[in-house]
This record gives sequence, structure tokens and C-alpha cells, in this order.
Amino acid sequence: MTKKFNSLSPEKLDNEHIWHPYSAIGAGLPVFHVESAQGCRIKLKDGRELIDGMASWWSAIHGYRHPTLDAALKSQLDKMSHVMFGGLTHDPAIELSRRLLNLTADELDAVFFADSGSVAVEVAMKMAIQYWASKGHAKRQKFLTVRSGYHGDTFGAMSVCDPETGMHSLFEETLNKHFFAPKPETPFGAICPEEDIAELKRLLEDNIEEIAAVIIEPIVQGAGGMRFYSADYLNKLRALCDEHQILLIFDEIATGFGRTGKLFAYEHSDIVPDMLCLGKAITGGYMTLAATMTTQRVAKTIQGASPGVFMHGPTFMANPLACSAAVASLDLLITNNWHKKVKTIEANLKDHLQRFIQLESVADVRVLGAIGVVEMKQPVDMKDIQPRFVEAGIWVRPFGRLVYIMPPYIIEAEELKALIQGMYSVLKTI
Repeated sequence: MTKKFNSLSPEKLDNEHIWHPYSAIGAGLPVFHVESAQGCRIKLKDGRELIDGMASWWSAIHGYRHPTLDAALKSQLDKMSHVMFGGLTHDPAIELSRRLLNLTADELDAVFFADSGSVAVEVAMKMAIQYWASKGHAKRQKFLTVRSGYHGDTFGAMSVCDPETGMHSLFEETLNKHFFAPKPETPFGAICPEEDIAELKRLLEDNIEEIAAVIIEPIVQGAGGMRFYSADYLNKLRALCDEHQILLIFDEIATGFGRTGKLFAYEHSDIVPDMLCLGKAITGGYMTLAATMTTQRVAKTIQGASPGVFMHGPTFMANPLACSAAVASLDLLITNNWHKKVKTIEANLKDHLQRFIQLESVADVRVLGAIGVVEMKQPVDMKDIQPRFVEAGIWVRPFGRLVYIMPPYIIEAEELKALIQGMYSVLKTI
């Protein structure tokens, strides 16, 4: 039988038959063919090199083709690439668990591995619901969160994203309905006044019999707007949850592993969540993997009633290759002085992004850790701006009004300067 697709060029096949994230087949949005990547550089098939400002959606914190991570994967391949986690265990999963338990707060002493950040959020939500069912409160199946949040694209995760300003309004009639408080307004570094959390408090108290947990992105609201807010808001939120014995879930898929200047964003506050969702940078961007951490109190409550087990189990749970990459990545993070690197990036971002505020098209500039955000007054035109960034020799992937960078931690000062200069050269013409 003739394979009609064999005659198509790679570019034509990609354009006419392959979906890319948040895109449409044949829509004509620019897609750039990558040949290789190393360090902080992406090499296109046409020979151009781009300085990477996105760390592959914030995950490749050590850059590309890091010899330590390459070696970890090659070593694991000599043993096994995968084995089911049901009824079996292996050293990479045990060692990764040990590192996560040692790096996070003592209270977080139980680990569940999943495939992606969205699934880690789904797992946390299921844990919260099953926790209350085990305590005889099966009607507690709702969640309380805040506006401008983003938690992923699967159905449970979508249901706690902002239903109005988020990306999932099309699915409104299908998604479970939850409770949304106003987004935190107190800026990072400021003391949170009671009025900033007053509506959340009211929603919690008025709907206490239905709510299983509060879920929130600590300190940084990522894809919902790249907003930074007060750590004191989290202190007050924890106090409210404690007062009403409600579980608190922190989604640190984007912020975990040093991105905000702390190893975990919750460390900017004085509190610890009941559940912590981790992903993206956990493997240094090498493999898809995520984790949901919780307390023994939550775990034992779930296991203390029928069916006596937590009802979730992905096929590729704790994949040995991914766990090996994660162990190597975390060891690399700790031994290579990540804190100094992130602080240096933060200082350079603050120095070099300030001039953007003088541009007529720019509404705001903000920096936290290795996150630099230029908020435009109007949404950018991706068909126009993406090729122009590539022509400037940089890889930056804006969305809406936000042109932001979250580079690999290994980026050199001159590379970061060139990245920012490339951004400026494009944005000054808008």
C-alpha cells in the first residue's frame, strides 16, 4: 500500500498534519525547525542559533545536553528504561523520593509520582476529595481558588483555572463549578491587609461544608498573568485554612526548584501547604515527570477508610529514566550554587529591563528571581513578533500582553544581555 505521506516534506507534513500547543493545523503560525540544542543555545535547521529565554517552558534549568544529565540517562538505559510501579519499585524512584523529602519541609513526608504538572494537580484534588470522604464528608468536592490562576489543561485542572480570563471558557458547561475569590492585589514584599483576603474568607466560611481544599499558585501566578503577590497573603491564607480545618494545596509546577529565588516559592512565606505539586524543572527539562507531596496525616486518613488505597495510578508512574534524570538534576542544582546564579540573573534582569518601561507600548516591567516580565499595553501579534525575535537571534514565546523570559540558570551574563537587547530591538518598534 502506498504511503501518501512519505512524499511530503517535513515542513509540509508539520504544517498540514501536526498540532502544536495552543495552535491550529495549517493556521500559518510560524514554527521553527530545531536541529539541536546545547547550553543556552537552540540551533535551527537553517543554521541560525537562538539564545533561549524560555528554558523550554521553564523546565530546562541546566540548559541543553548537560553532560551530567546525559550520563544519568545513558547509565539508566543500561539497566531498564521502564518498569511498572504497581507492585514493583526501583532505585531511581527511591532516590528521587529521598531528595524531595530532604529538600522540602519536614511536614511533607509522602510522595506520589505522576506524568505531568496537570496530572499532579489532578492528583492533589483527588487526594483532597478522598481525604474528606474517608472522614465521612463525601459532599466536600468543591475547591476554592483565586482569579487569574492557571493550573493546567486537563479537566480537573481546568476547573480551577480562572473561568473568565483563562483559556478554557469553551468548556464552561462541562467543567465542575468551584469558588473563585478575587486575585491577590498586595504586591510582593508588602504586608497583606485584611481586605485583600476578605472575600476569600467570606467564600470559605459561607461554603465550608462543600469545600475540600484551597488551591493556589504561591507568590507567582504563572500563565494566568505572570503576577507576583505578597508572601503575607499566604500566611493569612494558611491561618484561615487552619481555623476552618481546610486543606491547602500549593501548585509549584512553574515556581519549584529555584525559579523565584527560593528553592520553593512557599519558602518566601512562614508556612507549609498540606499538598505540594511539582513538575516542569524536576528533571531539568529532560523527561516529563511530576510529583504531588503531602503529609502522613493526609495519607493515613485516605487509607483509613474504604477502599483503603488512594485511587490513582498512571501507567508510566515513576518512570526510571525520568526519575534518574530528576535525581541528577536535583544533585546538580544543589551542588552548583543555584541560589547565587538565580540572584545574578535577577540583578541583571532588574538592571537591563528597566529601560523597557520608557517604551510607549509597555505597561509594566517586573522581576522576581529568574523571571523577567514585560507587560504590553496591547496583546502582541504572534505571527509578526515571533519571526522578529528569531531574526534578532533569541527565542522568546510571548502570550497575550506578556513578553517574558525565564532562562536556564546557566545563562552567562553576556548571553542574558544579548537576549534582553534582542527583546528591546523588537519591542521598541511596536
